[in-house]
Amino acid sequence: MRRPHPAFSPADRRRIKPPRQLIAESGADLEGHGLRRTMGLFQLVCFGVGAIVGTGIFVGLSDSVAKAGPAVVLSFVLAAVTCVFTAFAFAELGGAIPVSGSSYSFAYATLGERTAFLVGWCLLLEYGVSVSAVAVGWSQYLNELLNSLVGWQLPAALSAGPGDGGVVNLPAVVVILLAAALLVRGVRESARATAAMAVLKIGILLLFLAIAFTAFKAGHLSPFATHGAAGVTAGASLAFFSYIGFDAITTAGEEVKNPRRNIPIAIMICIGLVTLLYCAVALAAIGGLGADAVGDRPAALSLIVNQVTGSSFGGGVIAFGAVVAIASVVLAVMYGQTRILMSMSRDGLVPRVFERVSPKTATPGVNTWIVALVFAVPAAFASLDAVVNLTTIGTLAVMAVVNIAVVALRRSEPELKRSFRVPLYPVSPALGVGFCLYLMYGTGWATWLQFAVFLLAGAVLYACYGRARSRLVRGGGPTA
Repeated sequence: MRRPHPAFSPADRRRIKPPRQLIAESGADLEGHGLRRTMGLFQLVCFGVGAIVGTGIFVGLSDSVAKAGPAVVLSFVLAAVTCVFTAFAFAELGGAIPVSGSSYSFAYATLGERTAFLVGWCLLLEYGVSVSAVAVGWSQYLNELLNSLVGWQLPAALSAGPGDGGVVNLPAVVVILLAAALLVRGVRESARATAAMAVLKIGILLLFLAIAFTAFKAGHLSPFATHGAAGVTAGASLAFFSYIGFDAITTAGEEVKNPRRNIPIAIMICIGLVTLLYCAVALAAIGGLGADAVGDRPAALSLIVNQVTGSSFGGGVIAFGAVVAIASVVLAVMYGQTRILMSMSRDGLVPRVFERVSPKTATPGVNTWIVALVFAVPAAFASLDAVVNLTTIGTLAVMAVVNIAVVALRRSEPELKRSFRVPLYPVSPALGVGFCLYLMYGTGWATWLQFAVFLLAGAVLYACYGRARSRLVRGGGPTA
């Protein structure tokens, strides 16, 4: 009688990979899987800021204002609270399991292979669509900058996709390919570039605050909640897109010095700094120009500065800052995506080409170029407004899983070394799950339907490819 393939035995339904095995396989407490530890705490914080601050505030602010009115400040706070509870969870797990896989690896260590694969699937959506959307936003501000500097813009045919009245968004493709070229050179070079861009864009946002607050009028904040609580929730669901990327910090687990200490600290610093910046920028924008003038306006921050100063020079400076800021997001988020694919490839769940690391540059070069080419296609041709909510709901689902993973790991591995512990446990992770579900509700039923179809596609892919090729079972690894 023919023996069943080990991948299909009833005993491995969950296929949990213990944290110690993940750490040992990746070399995360030494030099990770051919990767080099080159990032310190400052560079890691800059990397986090680089991954977060970009299109969401420079471009997406106007969409959130259109939903919530002046109460968009509360929308940013609500989105931030959701992120804070989840940031606690990421900090604990990142300190306990310092590997490149981030949420994917955390799920593998606590909830099993099938859940981990679906988390990785959602991360492909989160990072893939967000990079493409960010690149489209970069194109908008590049045209704004060109207009300010030389009074000329790229024609619509070359700076927008067919859904936005053009043919191909060439600048969006260029910024993705430039980011890939920098990433394959090495993590040290990428980290330095990201740090420089992060410092610059924080300076640009502080300049915006200084200018916008000179025109601040309290009357622009009244009526405050023009669309009620529903508007605040809808605005928060959109504003949450502005925070996407902080989880990328944990993807540097094998390339940061002293990861058990530095990852939790960097996550907390980034969330606090970004939340203060976002709330201040939203308040200054609406107070300076009014919600009606800001809502649904592209390159809103440049517009506000132009209106306040009566000159296009200030708007050009803001546009330059946005070009730099958004480019750094492309760089940081693409980095995170390549490291997650590398972790999934190690486990046999995606093709082995994604785990190959160049001995010369210590980077996954082929992986990076594949990711760049795949991300460049939707950036060049697609109108991505329709899938931003899908990205948001996928990200929120991943964050809910991370909060659950904290509880699961506390129960399964109570003695595991943790450099950071979630405060107010287990209330904090429960609130994290609750806030994630609340914002997911705000995305609308159409988005839920799209997400269900997306998850179904991921489940089919796992059943047809990943399940049979899992190295955990083929290599005789432990199962649960």
